Amino acid sequence: MTHQDTRGLWVRLFLPFAAGYFLSYLFRTVNAVLGPVIARELQLADNALGLLTSTYFLAFGAAQLPLGMLLDRYGPRRVEAGLLLIAAAGACVFALSDALGGLAIGRALIGLGVSACLMASFKAFVQWFPPERQASLTGWVMASGGLGALAASKPLEMTLAIAGWREIVVALAVITLLVAAALFFFVPDKQEASSAGGFREQMAGVRSIFGSAHFWRYGPMGLVFTGGFMAVQGLWASRWMSVLEGIDGAGIAARLTLISGAMLAGFLFMGFFATGLQRRGIRLDRLYFWAMVVALACFAVISLQPTFAGNWLWPILGACFSLSNISYSLVATAFPPALSGRANTALNLLVFAGAFGLQWGIGVLVDALQAAGWTVDTAYRAAFFTLLGGQVLALGWLLVSGRRR
Repeated sequence: MTHQDTRGLWVRLFLPFAAGYFLSYLFRTVNAVLGPVIARELQLADNALGLLTSTYFLAFGAAQLPLGMLLDRYGPRRVEAGLLLIAAAGACVFALSDALGGLAIGRALIGLGVSACLMASFKAFVQWFPPERQASLTGWVMASGGLGALAASKPLEMTLAIAGWREIVVALAVITLLVAAALFFFVPDKQEASSAGGFREQMAGVRSIFGSAHFWRYGPMGLVFTGGFMAVQGLWASRWMSVLEGIDGAGIAARLTLISGAMLAGFLFMGFFATGLQRRGIRLDRLYFWAMVVALACFAVISLQPTFAGNWLWPILGACFSLSNISYSLVATAFPPALSGRANTALNLLVFAGAFGLQWGIGVLVDALQAAGWTVDTAYRAAFFTLLGGQVLALGWLLVSGRRR
């Protein structure tokens, strides 16, 4: 492939997929800022807000296995462009709703609609670029997601000063339609994308993935580590900062901006250096493990001492979390390229199942403990300690299962 060809692919293939993942991450984290505003307007309790926000993860996760088969059979261009139309419709439903039910339906449609954004990118990269470039390309597209998270923090909080949350969501729906059009009309197709076999053959591939010990080495990490951070970042971090640290809305938005900026730095690190690190013999599985150790340590200190160095610990946690996406490459390399879409979406299923269950579960636990007479701050700390315990077990399993191999 010539330099001219590579540059053309960057414009026609990478940029539209990057724009899609920007929107996916923005939609995922937007309720960290909009959630309290919506809760005040509609008088929603913590468990209702947790359920509302987590319906995104429920629909997103439920789509992953059929999504993997669709990507392997029909290709990333058609699949993602079509699903983004559903996301735009969901945003409109969300913006026009005045009750929890309508908001939840809209949020679920958004989750379904953006469910292909990252996995379609991975599939396209496998089709068009050599293996040694996969980790760096993953880093670059994840950086676009980091920009989406950044946009959903301080910039979004500033936008609320000039527009209501409904107008903001409608604007996002329009942008989503434009990205869908760009994907459908400008992204090239790869002919072998439709040669994945029939339904039985595809299901046999899914069974081989879920029957793999290698897959289950990383599965628990996706469930409670990656999914847990997404649950916290998307909603409960802002509530924690308000309740445990007494930070106001502007201060929370500034803190979320720091977290998103640190995540973006981590994604850019992978984009710039992942390929070079592998060429120098640095194993990505070891980088992943130690990044998760540091993330666990930061989350433990935050849970134990909420007011201690929050402006440092939260961004470090975000930077380490950004490296958790190495697990997708680590899982996919154990399977043939024809299974790449299903392997990544199988892991993503666990990630988003964890994000849904934990985001909703934290709200349920906090409300239940308060009903039992606990103070709000001790209820939040108990919820975070519960998540921390699950993450300790997952990291222990990663270490033990690696030694058995």
